[in-house]
This record gives sequence, structure tokens and C-alpha cells, in this order.
Amino acid sequence: MEKKFDKKFTWVIKDFSSLQSVNILSDIFVVRGCKWQLNAYPKGNKGQNFLSLFLEVAGYGSFPSGWRRHARFRVIVVNQRSETLSRQLEGQNWFEEKAKGWGFPSMLSLDEINAKDSGFLVNGELKIVVEIELLEIIGKVEVNGFHLLSSQVESVSRMFEKHPETASEVHLKNPNLRTGYMSLLLSLIDTLCQSPHKLPKDDLDEAHYALESLTDAGFKLDWLEKKISQVSEMKEKEKDGESRRQDIEKELKDLKQKCSDVEAQLEKEKSEALAAKAPFSFDDIIQ
Repeated sequence: MEKKFDKKFTWVIKDFSSLQSVNILSDIFVVRGCKWQLNAYPKGNKGQNFLSLFLEVAGYGSFPSGWRRHARFRVIVVNQRSETLSRQLEGQNWFEEKAKGWGFPSMLSLDEINAKDSGFLVNGELKIVVEIELLEIIGKVEVNGFHLLSSQVESVSRMFEKHPETASEVHLKNPNLRTGYMSLLLSLIDTLCQSPHKLPKDDLDEAHYALESLTDAGFKLDWLEKKISQVSEMKEKEKDGESRRQDIEKELKDLKQKCSDVEAQLEKEKSEALAAKAPFSFDDIIQ
């Protein structure tokens, strides 16, 4: 079974046949925190009568030295009348400072694209789909202005997707400080992921201090403050519950002992009652 791609992006180029630019760029799209875009040469590249398509890393100019991205990708020029006639090509390459883009100089003949009723142009629009699977990331990845390790990207991306306002008022300029605060935030979230039963009170106290430090830096963390309060309440309930449990266990133990004593007394009473009902024997009478 074919392994699934991480992301699919669709690009519709309007008025394709009328374009005069040497090349055009798609909107930027994000895959696991990494920014990408497609670069198309609608009139051919280097004199060839073919549509040229390239997948490129976007915003690479701000990346720290040594960055690399290993990706498997599939580029599809969609036939809008019959998908079975679509043209697709696949590649797997390392994207880096010296090779920020990879693709296909001869993706599809321009004559075939522009042919009447070919199905590639409908109402002047050309539809292109790219699918990407990120195999490896070397170097830090920028997510919302924070330079992150690849292991942090998914968590931070999910956080911003759920709470996009989180860093909207963070005005720290130093990238190292920004990274440090984000690492603190991730550590705080990781701390709260523990079972309240296993979370030491000291760690919970430190969570409050960490939250205060983050909010002072401009982070909007109302959602996290609610979670910390919720965990604190659960911790208190657990403490109260433990105390009640111990009281109940002691009460139950006392009740069991009382029941045991009563049962012993009952057995004694039964034995004496049975003895009182027994008739005297001849030997009992003459003794």
C-alpha cells in the first residue's frame, strides 16, 4: 500500500494562456511547520515548449545556516475532464541552501495543455496539485516567528491552530529569547499532561510562576491558565478524596471488627441456647 503524503495543496492558475510573466509563484502553504510554494514557468523554461513546475522552500532567506529538508513529493497537472488523463510526476530530494527547489522542467507540453478540449484548461484555468511527505528536517524550523527544533514543530503548530492569538502580543525581538520562552511554554504544557496524582505540588507551584513569566512576556494564555486551575482543583479533590477514603476505610475496618465481635457473640448465644434445650440423660440425673 502506498504511503500517504502529509499534505495536499491545490493551485488554480487563472487566464493561463494569457500570462506574460516568465514565472509565477503560488501562495505559500505549510507542511509540518515548513513553508513551501510552487514555481511555474507558463511559457516554458530555457526555450522549451513545456510547462515547467518546481517545488521550492519559501522564506529560506531567514533560515539559520545548515538547514535541510528531505521530502518526497508528487506534482499533478489535473485533467479537469478526466482524472485518468492527468499528468503526474514524483520526486524525492534534499532541499537546502544550494538547492532550494526541485521539480520538472518538462512537466507537460504547452501544445497539449492548450489543445482544444484537452481538458487541462477549463474556462482558462489550469489546476495543479502537489502532495508532500516530509521525510526529515535538519536545522530549526520557523513557526509564527519562533525558530523551533523539528521535534517541537507539530506541537507548536497544533497549539497555534487551536489558539492563534497565543503569541499575537509577544514583541520580543531576540530570536534566542523567543525560542527560550516557547520552550518554557512547551515544558509547562508537558508538565500538565501528567496525571494529577503523579504531579508533585512543587511542580504545580512552579507552573503558576512559569505562566506568570510567559504572560509578562506578552503571551495570551487564558486557555492554559484555565487548565492549570483545573489541574489544581483536581489535585485538591484528590487530596480531599484521599482523606475521606482513609476515614471510610477506618470506619469500615471498625464496622467489620464490630460485625466479627457480634457474630462471635451470636455463635456463643446459639451454643448456649442449644445446650439449654438438650434433655437430661439417665447419667445426668443420677450423678
